[in-house]
Amino acid sequence: MRLKSAIFVSALVRRANGVGAFAAVRRRGAEEAGAIFVKVATLDGRAALYGPALPSLDAEPEPGARLFRSLVAPGAPESEAEERMAREIGFDPDLWFVEIEDREGRYFLELSEG
Repeated sequence: MRLKSAIFVSALVRRANGVGAFAAVRRRGAEEAGAIFVKVATLDGRAALYGPALPSLDAEPEPGARLFRSLVAPGAPESEAEERMAREIGFDPDLWFVEIEDREGRYFLELSEG
C-alpha cells in the first residue's frame, strides 16, 4: 500500500529541514494520490527538478515505494525548472510542488534506475 501524497510530502519536508536544508510546499495537491514534484535549488541560480518515475517493466520496486526521475538535470538554470513546473501545473492541477533549498543539492528522494 502506498502512502498518501500528503503524508509523503510532510515526511520529505521534515527530513530535509531536519538535516539543515530548507524545504517548503509551494503547491498542495490531491491529498490521496497527487503527483509529487521536487525542485532542488542550490542558491546560486541553479536547480534540479524531480518528478514521478514511469513504471518500469524491468525492475519491480518495493511495494508502496515512490520512485522519482530527473526532469531538469542538476546544475541547470533555475528558470528551466520553473518553466517546466508551469507546464506540469497546467497539465495536472492536482500535483504537489515541493521546493528544497540546499547548497549541496540533496534531493532526499529515491531515484529510478531507468
